[in-house]
Amino acid sequence: MREEERALMSELVRYHVEGAVARLTLDSPHNRNALSTALVDQLHQGLDRAAADPAVRVAVLGHTGGTFCAGADLSEAAGQDPGDVAVDRAREMTKTLRAILELPVPVIGAIDGHVRAGGLGLVGACDLVVAGQNSTFALTEARIGVAPSIISLTLLPKMTPRSAGRYFVTGEKFGAAEAAAIGLITLATDDVEGTVAGLAADIAKGSPQGLAASKALTTATILKSFDDRAEELTRMSAELFVSDEAREGMLAFLQKRPPSWVV
Repeated sequence: MREEERALMSELVRYHVEGAVARLTLDSPHNRNALSTALVDQLHQGLDRAAADPAVRVAVLGHTGGTFCAGADLSEAAGQDPGDVAVDRAREMTKTLRAILELPVPVIGAIDGHVRAGGLGLVGACDLVVAGQNSTFALTEARIGVAPSIISLTLLPKMTPRSAGRYFVTGEKFGAAEAAAIGLITLATDDVEGTVAGLAADIAKGSPQGLAASKALTTATILKSFDDRAEELTRMSAELFVSDEAREGMLAFLQKRPPSWVV
């Protein structure tokens, strides 16, 4: 086995290099690849490995199981100070989205399943996103008393204003074709792996300098928004998270019952 073909198995994120392609696979199906602290840490490690490997020209962010990412791992908040959890999670999400945006190689999101809440922030941060026709998307934050605060930094530049105005508040599900129509993803397809492989092969023809500089042109405005608004949105996220409504909403979610405001 050549050095660039080595594989590193991790508990929650698998990392594997095939030629010029680094594959990062979210592998925590027991909780629908929720953004636990451990999963986020391992995702950062994988992104760092891809950035440091001179042979890598493109990264592919995929998943195991029927869900790409269900958003925050709400179960981790149990027994901790809500305020501390809120701030830590907001900063964790900001750091994760920035890491994808700042990676010097393009990142392709490979989705063949469901995406919810904070998982859509990862989608927005990817440079290209391919989703299977049966994939579904939903921004469900408002239903538990919070809002898509930090992830709005990657979603609002990609989604059309009308679609953001709708899906940020309704929490309704929509499919891959709609996600492509509103700019959230690049392509909806019946062949996720084949389409991703074709895009990755095209990207791999680029030089390291050319790819890094070209990607930077597309992410500069989004990164400026991070610098301008991340701290404000972190505070907003924390305030919402510790509110009475959010406590009721998250408890209802964990108990699998409607929250008190649903009649």
